[in-house]
Amino acid sequence: MTFPPLSVDAMIRNLATMRNGPQSSASTMRIAVLGGLFLLSLLYGCTSGSPPTGGTTMTLQLTSPAFENEGDIPKEYTCDGADVSPALNWSAPPAGARSFCLIMDDPDAPGGTWVHWVLYNLPAETRSLPEGVPKEKALADGTGQGRNDFARPGYGGPCPPRGPAHHYYIKLYALDARLDLQPGASKADLEKAMGKHILAQGRLMGRYKR
Repeated sequence: MTFPPLSVDAMIRNLATMRNGPQSSASTMRIAVLGGLFLLSLLYGCTSGSPPTGGTTMTLQLTSPAFENEGDIPKEYTCDGADVSPALNWSAPPAGARSFCLIMDDPDAPGGTWVHWVLYNLPAETRSLPEGVPKEKALADGTGQGRNDFARPGYGGPCPPRGPAHHYYIKLYALDARLDLQPGASKADLEKAMGKHILAQGRLMGRYKR
């Protein structure tokens, strides 16, 4: 949208002649015209077609055969059982994805969010993780696993204090790059490295109480 070049004074004279005759107050008309110009500038800014800042992140469908989203996590996957990671499945990422990463944490922990699993540089063609991923810093396919808040690599299952159920969030991200992270990185290291590379993300939440 464009507007013809017209000075404020010229607009005042034209508006005064059309609406109130030549005796109208120039100062009053100046205020009115300036207000109109301000509104026109807002309109122009809204309709100029400039793209919004930031991009759109797609959604990954993340599921587990072990429990439904917002359902109860079976004891087998906790410190009260075998403490193995649950199997996970997810949908295809958008074009350009080069790796996946995963974070599992518990925001209900008494001392603040407790990190249960950090995993990164999972190959982009992967669509699932089996039950019981080895608790090693580096997996055979090049995937790295970071430190959890049990001070161990890999998965550490729910182990809350007795009381109300805690909420455990498993968050999967599709990235447009492989990350330059060494095995054993922290959740903070991962979040910093992946910040500008997220193409899509999915979430699965499970509950557990003792």
